[in-house]
Amino acid sequence: MSQFFQIHPENPQLRLVRQAAQIIHGGGIVALPTDSCYALVCHLDDKAAVERLRRIRGVDDKHHLTLLCRDLSEIAQYARVDNRQYRMLKAATPGPYTFILEATREVPRRLSHPSRKTIGLRVPENTIAHALLEELGQPLLGTTLILPGESEPLTDPEDVRSRLERQIECVIDGGACSLEPTTVIDLTDSEPVLVRQGRGDAAMFGL
Repeated sequence: MSQFFQIHPENPQLRLVRQAAQIIHGGGIVALPTDSCYALVCHLDDKAAVERLRRIRGVDDKHHLTLLCRDLSEIAQYARVDNRQYRMLKAATPGPYTFILEATREVPRRLSHPSRKTIGLRVPENTIAHALLEELGQPLLGTTLILPGESEPLTDPEDVRSRLERQIECVIDGGACSLEPTTVIDLTDSEPVLVRQGRGDAAMFGL
């Protein structure tokens, strides 16, 4: 049975944030509210947790998982970012965007896309997510909470709890989230490419 933490969306209780961080350090998977919809997250370096997260989502190693980062400087540790890309990232973060970038050696090989050596990264604009990232002191590995065979993400924490309480270790109730996932922008080519239209406005990238 998963734990269920009701965390204030604007003033997160540090005690509960620390408990959630301990669960992640112990190999647990947590359902977390973001500035788009709910996400499943786990520790970046926990291979068993990453494999379990993929099984819950029903995706293979060709599916991009996303690193949730605190800020742009953290993104630069895990992705190669030139001046042009940096300007785009600065204009759109934090916010409901996921960016596909070339992975650095800091990214475990099992997490980058097997054929392109790329990684998805984002900086969420959500107080709870940011508090958890600060407590951990490193990125979280995450994926949009869409269950196998479904097209819509889960956005209500009670729904997440009822569907996944025997598969994950913790559900964070930070209130209902958006129905829309992040907008995914591929920045690995000379011009931005829209991979998925979501909550973020792609017009700021000329798309």
